[in-house]
Amino acid sequence: MMLVALTPGLTADPDLVRHIAETEFRRLGIDGRVVTGLDETEEAVVAVGAPLPHPAPVVWYDPADTGPAEVSPGSVHLYGRGLWGLTWAIRHAFHRLRHPAERIAYGPADEQWGDLRLPPHHDGGRLPVAVLIHGGYWRSIWAADLMDALAVDLAGRGYAAWNLEYRRPDRHGWQATVADVAAGLDRLTGIDSLDFDLDLDRVVVFGHSAGGQLALRAAADDGRIALAVSLAGVLDLTEGERRRVGTGAVPHALGGSSAEIPEVYAAADPMSRLPIGVPQLVVIGHDDDLDLIDFNRRYATGAEVTGDDLTYLEGPGDHFAVIDPTSEIWTSAMTEVDRRVRY
Repeated sequence: MMLVALTPGLTADPDLVRHIAETEFRRLGIDGRVVTGLDETEEAVVAVGAPLPHPAPVVWYDPADTGPAEVSPGSVHLYGRGLWGLTWAIRHAFHRLRHPAERIAYGPADEQWGDLRLPPHHDGGRLPVAVLIHGGYWRSIWAADLMDALAVDLAGRGYAAWNLEYRRPDRHGWQATVADVAAGLDRLTGIDSLDFDLDLDRVVVFGHSAGGQLALRAAADDGRIALAVSLAGVLDLTEGERRRVGTGAVPHALGGSSAEIPEVYAAADPMSRLPIGVPQLVVIGHDDDLDLIDFNRRYATGAEVTGDDLTYLEGPGDHFAVIDPTSEIWTSAMTEVDRRVRY
């Protein structure tokens, strides 16, 4: 049973919140109920509203962009995604309960960690590694929970799934974001010394949306990556700045326009980094944003011209179908990933 509690002070129509929650319960195939008020003796799974003191582990979700808040150990605070974001909070709570991960820090900051999920059954052989980098136009309201479902699916397919959180540039600056992705990848070496054997020659980096840019940037910077997978990635930052994709997300993230900081764009822009010299899979849905489809098609063409090893996959679905493990396009993508790294 999943409980969603509406806390005092929540500014939202309770019937609409109830409808959102019940729709997500049905989608996940779980029993759930929505209650008003948070009983401190009750183990609420998702609490909607600003965080309050509570003894049990809770996924707090505040639809307003209130910024990060301190919560009790074992709890999580998601915020700023509007009412639709409640669906992501429920999904995160579901995956935490059904498929718990081990959280491992790769630095001292609150956002420098990865969630590690291992295959439920494996033969003791070396595990290929799937690194997951979430998107959200590099904004702090979006977090690693976006990739939970893929992490669970990849672990079920026999991969060690390493779902990275990182400091976003809206709060910490662009260089912190770049450094965190690199540090998160480096942390795999230390993880490999534990009770299981990671095959660091078979590291696949998956990035969604803005995370697609970060994944390809990481591949260009780090030749140890066996395969870089962009899922609906933002793959032309210079043109993305000119078209104001994500309501101006590119210059806001990088710290200025391409005219003001050309060297930052040159290092960050996947289009500028071609050829990156690492095998790539570029995936996007037919129903995604037209500018992103354009960026992905032109990036694939540019990679072919420059001699990169790239497979381009365009299939049914929207921006989020590519991170839905039940979708046709994800199944097709994993067929190609397995072909390249499962040997």
